[in-house]
Amino acid sequence: MTLETFLAQKPLFYDVIDYERFPKAYQSLCDLLTLPKIIHVVGTNGKGSTGRFLATALHRAGKKTGHYTSPHILSFNERIWMEGDTIKDTELEVVHEKLLALLTPETAESLSYFEYTTLLAIMAYEGCEYVVLEAGLGGEHDATNVFDKVLSVFTPIDFDHSAFLGNTIESIASTKLRSMQHKALLGKQKHAEVEAIAEEIAKEKGAALYRVEGYCTPQIIKAALHLAIKNNLSDYLCDNLILAMSAYTSLGYTVDESLFDQAALFGRLSRIAPNVTLDVGHNALAAQAIAQSYAGKKVTLIYNTYGDKDYREILTLLSPIIEKVELIDVDENRIVQRPLLEAVLEDLGMVHGAFESVREDKEYLVFGSFSVAEAFLKRMNLQ
Repeated sequence: MTLETFLAQKPLFYDVIDYERFPKAYQSLCDLLTLPKIIHVVGTNGKGSTGRFLATALHRAGKKTGHYTSPHILSFNERIWMEGDTIKDTELEVVHEKLLALLTPETAESLSYFEYTTLLAIMAYEGCEYVVLEAGLGGEHDATNVFDKVLSVFTPIDFDHSAFLGNTIESIASTKLRSMQHKALLGKQKHAEVEAIAEEIAKEKGAALYRVEGYCTPQIIKAALHLAIKNNLSDYLCDNLILAMSAYTSLGYTVDESLFDQAALFGRLSRIAPNVTLDVGHNALAAQAIAQSYAGKKVTLIYNTYGDKDYREILTLLSPIIEKVELIDVDENRIVQRPLLEAVLEDLGMVHGAFESVREDKEYLVFGSFSVAEAFLKRMNLQ
């Protein structure tokens, strides 16, 4: 059975998560795996771009490096990056067959989509010196947290996935921060509570906790600002670059600007056409960062959202920069019912309509989940 067929049988999302299933599956084959040095990236926003900045630098420095991200926009292969490129289909199939041979049929069938692909990625990264491993949902109970790590990097933590992580910043931060193991680097945070909780958990676990401020020397800040201007990075992407540089330094290496000279990971305020920018951030923290980036400008927002997101707050944060909202159809069960979204837009006094096409005389921002990005790219034949 091909990987595509195998994964198609697994639901992408669950109402209830079995936190014991994946650790048991991993224990059944961990003695057969040789793990690389794992850098675990956990947080609400900025995981993908921070991880790619760091992984690219390690790769350019001569370290065989992988970067595991999720979800993908157009191709599953986007999730497994190694040595500067995404994994090839033929390589995926070889690893898939190898993994199926190691797992019992019952275990392979029971694993979720994300759990299975996490094991698949670890096997694909055999022979790597470093793997930058991005957490999926949460931290402590995430599938990516079963592996020993040399460093935990925490990007900004904010409200998200409340159904699984809780409704308070304390519960959300605790779940994410409990994934730290031996050494942790805490990025710039919006909530003071996050720093206090990080200190408590580090003390409890006997982990060495460092803050990004302790590593971002004047030289690092100068290099990051120079690259931000050169590569047109927004303020929040510049913060992610500084965090990646600090993580690189914490591993014992010296930052060389050329190692980090790259555009942001696709979908992070990516300019995909002369008048179209796309961002896959789909929560309030991302909306706030984008509103700051566009301060003083007006754009047409191409939008849709999952029903479990606080889209009222997101739209409120974006409203100062929005001239009109154009709703794009997304064929997915989790997408909010259109009347509910339109009612919020009416209540906020935001002009809205259905997305039809991109006009040359308008500036557009495509904002929302990876599914929104995929729908737009396919609609415009930009994939």
